[in-house]
Amino acid sequence: MRQEFNGHGASRGSALGRARVRLPHVLEVVEEHIPARAVETEVARLHAAIATVRSEMFALRERLHGALAHEVGEFLDLHSLLLDDPELLQGLDELIRTGRYSADYALRLQRDRIASVFQTMDDAYFRSRVDDIDQVIGRVHAALHRHDAGMPGVAGEILVTDNVAPAEIAQLQAQGVMAIVTTTGSVLSHSAILARSLHLPLVVGTPQAMQKINDGDVLAVDGASGRVILEPDAADLRAHRARVRELARERKQLHRLRREPTRTLDGVDVKLYANAESREDVAEAHALGSAGVGLYRTEFLFLQRNELPDEEEQFRVYRDVVLGMTGRTVTIRTLDLGADKADRTGLALRDEPNPALGLRGVRLSLARDGLLDAQLRALVRASGYGPVRILLPMVSTREEVRSVRATLKHVTAELRAQGHEIAENVPLGAMIEVPAAAIALPAFIGSVDFLSIGTNDLVQYLLAADRNNEALTSLYTPLHPAVIRLIRDVIRQGQKRGKPVAVCGEIAGDPHFAPMLLALGLTEFSLHPATLLEVRRTIRHCDHARLQANAAALLRARDRKGIETWIAENAPSVG
Repeated sequence: MRQEFNGHGASRGSALGRARVRLPHVLEVVEEHIPARAVETEVARLHAAIATVRSEMFALRERLHGALAHEVGEFLDLHSLLLDDPELLQGLDELIRTGRYSADYALRLQRDRIASVFQTMDDAYFRSRVDDIDQVIGRVHAALHRHDAGMPGVAGEILVTDNVAPAEIAQLQAQGVMAIVTTTGSVLSHSAILARSLHLPLVVGTPQAMQKINDGDVLAVDGASGRVILEPDAADLRAHRARVRELARERKQLHRLRREPTRTLDGVDVKLYANAESREDVAEAHALGSAGVGLYRTEFLFLQRNELPDEEEQFRVYRDVVLGMTGRTVTIRTLDLGADKADRTGLALRDEPNPALGLRGVRLSLARDGLLDAQLRALVRASGYGPVRILLPMVSTREEVRSVRATLKHVTAELRAQGHEIAENVPLGAMIEVPAAAIALPAFIGSVDFLSIGTNDLVQYLLAADRNNEALTSLYTPLHPAVIRLIRDVIRQGQKRGKPVAVCGEIAGDPHFAPMLLALGLTEFSLHPATLLEVRRTIRHCDHARLQANAAALLRARDRKGIETWIAENAPSVG
């Protein structure tokens, strides 16, 4: 019988297929003891399984490229670190050797021990890490029995589950999953971001789905509206076919915009930069006609390895990015390890009580001897091959900028003295993602050449709302009057001092928000290549003067509803 469920549309697209229901992960293992003579064999079997999982994750990391590498890579790196955790490994060995438990039961006991510690923590971020523990343990358990950790046989099906991890998304799509429906989750989560980049339909927040849907049921999923239809009728099937035709038509139209200018109806040119972290990203950005690279992340050079990259290795990577953009500006962000990105070299601290507020970004670069010097030398050397800008993450004080500026001046003079061919000037910019930096901007804007607003962290810190905490889904939003006004203030400060300002957070890549950002005065966007053409299309249908005239009404909005109403009233018709 037909039933309809309404969730939140997290990734556009329409899918029709049979349901595959995945129950919440529970490691169902009974207590099992082994004889003393089998202990070392069991330990070796466990170690072999762990090695298999480590190898699989490394292979998946190596296969990732393009836009996927950053979003998925962070989670694979985190899971790899968990696999290398000495407490996890020693605990497993001890359980087998002293308790004479089977490897399966040792995994179950160790999982429960670690999960109980995380679940008692006050910090919601650490409590949420239990999902990562479950996924890592689940992979090892599957490897023990030579099973694939994924879900074979799901091609052409729609996955219905309680939640889905970012690291799973690419794997599920590769296996042929057509859409995903979850009972929990947020449209702003990493999983949702990744699904959008892959054009994989995703609906989150459908609490009844697991209770009402069974394996084999036919589902029609609309990833835009968040509607999920169980056993669709004739009208639902017609609506599905109409959505599919519309999406095909839209993609064809978007393809034609690859070589068109990003210009509003009244002739205002807007720069669309690409966020990137690999050669593939750079190639895609170039092909889409981006103005350049607005955010090149360098963390990948430092993750998944046991030693730091030296200046020469970094230089070669940065040089190739610059060459790939053939004269267009490349903005390279200095190392932003910390928070949920840790490395194996010991550079970033692993045991900070609150890593999101800890030693990360430019704080880490300034705290480690030689780290900043080597990266700045590599970046300045790359400037000899094309325009390079240097972007500092997590800036919160004037002293940080001035310290980096002094080091940049020193290494530039040093490189010239050594005979390197480098640019006359390498602009230095600051990411505005800490509220203190936004508020105190007049104090140090004279020390930077450009600004880039990192709205993902800015929203998190300004609203004291963890983006990964599902309980705060309604609170973590850029559509808060404080966020809007702060973005406007930063843009205005930049305009007054003649400093270019870009937005490089998620809202820059959402065409829905483009008119709002234009109204606030933004003319430089840095976004995921996957949505560049959609944003370009929206901007080309905007009347810049009219949006500017309506900006006062936007700034008078008292709450999220008021801002959403303004967005709806000012949305252009894109045909």
